Amino acid sequence: MTTLILSGRHTEDAQALWRVAIARGWDVVRARGITVPPLPDPDAVIYVEALYGPPIAAAVGRALLEPPIDWLPALSPTLRHRRIELATVAAARASTAPAFVKPPNDKSFAAAVYASGAALPPDLDPAAPVLIAEPVRWRSEYRCFCLDGEVATASPYLRDGALARDVDYAAPADELAAAIAFATQALAQAPATTPRALALDVGLLADGRWAVVEANGAWGAGIYGCDPDRALDVIRAATVAP
Repeated sequence: MTTLILSGRHTEDAQALWRVAIARGWDVVRARGITVPPLPDPDAVIYVEALYGPPIAAAVGRALLEPPIDWLPALSPTLRHRRIELATVAAARASTAPAFVKPPNDKSFAAAVYASGAALPPDLDPAAPVLIAEPVRWRSEYRCFCLDGEVATASPYLRDGALARDVDYAAPADELAAAIAFATQALAQAPATTPRALALDVGLLADGRWAVVEANGAWGAGIYGCDPDRALDVIRAATVAP
């Protein structure tokens, strides 16, 4: 029997996936930190915070799919519509111009526009990888859970920089359709290293163009207004044999 492993945090997303898993007849267990109780079956599906995902996967004999750290810079500029480079904290700290800086695949520090490299948190490893991007303004941003090159479910999550919540998840039909169409186009043109299951974020820029925001492992991505049943299909595919 399939077992869904959730973190100890009782978030709305975790509760929604818990209900879907129970309806499917799955077992559900909660980790305490990176400690997982004995599983009734090795067929585990993991949905936890980015920090806990890899050690939990290793502990239960599973692996987690996520885009490589150079995935976003490797995209065609026609899908990004801004300059993005993979660099180190040391390189980012040397910058004197405003830039959007984020860790590639975790939450080790806040992703944000920093006025200069001097504004980055002081305790970062100088050799740690970071993505450095040209600052842009987004009208809206969409989370897309994707499987095998198709969008399984999508939802807005930011509008003019403010987090979308509850009824705000009801996107204009034409905008939602455009987001899904652009995400599908991006998947078709994405690097060969793109995992079959991922959470792809796309957004509408202030100038009216669609662009890829970023991509992350589906196993740690927020659901927002996405269909939790379809999202769980993608999350399941993101947990694989090592």
